[in-house]
Amino acid sequence: MKSLKLTILGALGCLCFLETAKAQELNIYSHRQPFLIEPFLEAFTKSTGIETKVLYSSKGLAQRLKSEGRNSPADVVLTVDIARLSVYHKFGLLAEINSQKLTDNIPQNLRSPDNTWFALSKRSRVIVTSKERVAQGEIKRIEDLADPRWRGRVCTRPGSHVYNRALLASMIAHHGAEDAEKWAKELVSNFARRPQGNDRAQVKAIFEGVCDVAIINNYYFGKLKFSEKPDQRAWARSMNLVYPNQGSEDRGAHMNVSGGGVAIHSKNKEAATKLLEFLTEPASQNLYGEINFEFPVNPNVEPTAELKSWGVFREDNLHIQTIADLSRQAQMMIDRVGW
Repeated sequence: MKSLKLTILGALGCLCFLETAKAQELNIYSHRQPFLIEPFLEAFTKSTGIETKVLYSSKGLAQRLKSEGRNSPADVVLTVDIARLSVYHKFGLLAEINSQKLTDNIPQNLRSPDNTWFALSKRSRVIVTSKERVAQGEIKRIEDLADPRWRGRVCTRPGSHVYNRALLASMIAHHGAEDAEKWAKELVSNFARRPQGNDRAQVKAIFEGVCDVAIINNYYFGKLKFSEKPDQRAWARSMNLVYPNQGSEDRGAHMNVSGGGVAIHSKNKEAATKLLEFLTEPASQNLYGEINFEFPVNPNVEPTAELKSWGVFREDNLHIQTIADLSRQAQMMIDRVGW
């Protein structure tokens, strides 16, 4: 009988161990590419002992999470744009998180009003210009790209991409719908070619003389500057980077975010919250700059030396939720003007 009791206790001990081990593992649904988040997750596991598993996809994860319902294994969602964060929010797929650390580390305009999603890094939508064909200071504002002097000289990726849609949403917020659409229509009339490719392709087009000016996310400049491919480094060397709207009375450069939240049906919300908190701490915030040339959301953390070398600039502090709210209206404008 004694040996039977010991056997039962041993079995229960194993079950408890397995349950504890399971509780110390987080399942992450990520729109961010694995090589970008692995250094963060390795540091998190080293710091907390909590293991992580990642399911990566550039799209379709929100629909998957919705269809899985209460059976979903997901604990954390990581995304690359406010538009994608807003999809999870719209579907009710994120849990409300009450964390003093997240509140302290993330400014109010960079987290949802109901504390369901949080920005983890920032990027700016910037202008790049040919050093040979555009004088420094010739373009100062994003609005300048609608000027007729740039007729046939501007390149962009399609307007329907979330990065450009967010930019136009910010224009609606600041100028109103009528003026924002007028700007978009005039911008389109200045295109050197049909919108195509990604942000790298726009820099390449300037290098090849297809256009003189392009709109990109700031981190592409860093990726090209430090690329393993010599031709891409040459593209970067031939460009000037312009943070627009920096006048004393102007609003500052348009910003977007990467971010995340805790899945609504997570079985391990405490550990999931710990991961989000970890990503807003100084060590992680510095990693965002070192790995992907993104800016910290934590106001107590300065940009990396490399980012500073590109110029200190003022940000547009428009609440990021406003951009999400105006995204649909921006897309309808994009369709109307043929961007």
